[in-house]
Amino acid sequence: MRWVVLLGALILSGCATTTSQPTQPTQPGPSRAELAKRAAAKPTAAQIAQFRTVVSRVEPVAERYCKQTNPRRNCDFKIVVDQREGLPPNAFQTLDRDGRPVLGFTQSILADVRNADEIAFVLSHEAAHHIRSHIPRAQQNATAGAILLGGLASIAGGGGAAIDAAADIGASVGARSYSKDFELEADATGTVIAKRAGYNPVRGAQYFNRIPDPGDVFLGTHPPNAERIATVKRTAAGL
Repeated sequence: MRWVVLLGALILSGCATTTSQPTQPTQPGPSRAELAKRAAAKPTAAQIAQFRTVVSRVEPVAERYCKQTNPRRNCDFKIVVDQREGLPPNAFQTLDRDGRPVLGFTQSILADVRNADEIAFVLSHEAAHHIRSHIPRAQQNATAGAILLGGLASIAGGGGAAIDAAADIGASVGARSYSKDFELEADATGTVIAKRAGYNPVRGAQYFNRIPDPGDVFLGTHPPNAERIATVKRTAAGL
């Protein structure tokens, strides 16, 4: 188990997973002024200590769960905090060049959460993206979409530029096609991890009530917040 790295994190290429994504909310959410204020917030010493404690409890649980699902998978999570100022509250999961899973957080999200349950749920959710193989699955969907639309453009007699453009569109659509399902899968698996680590995932999922609601946008990347909270409650009730 590796300790928390409090430094400017290099965000590597991969499938970024946001916990705060202002995309056409369907209900009143935080104002722009409020979002800007939250982005400028810095964690206190107590909040950093809280984060370290949560990591020390959640990370080993997530790594054991990861190994149980696939013994061959790299489950050595590297947890980093991006200390650049002005970044909105956010978390992501990606892979480094060696295929090691990276769980990243902006410093503002450490200041934004209201309790240990919320940060534990966010951490568990990001770990779940790796456990459920969402990056390779998204890459497969992108490849399939590129081949499909690129092939259709070729059959229609399109030139090289038209085929390339169609392939790019297909890759984008393919990558997004199951992203909402991936988020709900990560919410469910994250619920299990957070619960096993001794935290209350239902209380932790209340963080969704304080971020912009993406609603049900066509080809959006995140499902409605209410659906995510319902998924957490349903999963927790079944544990």
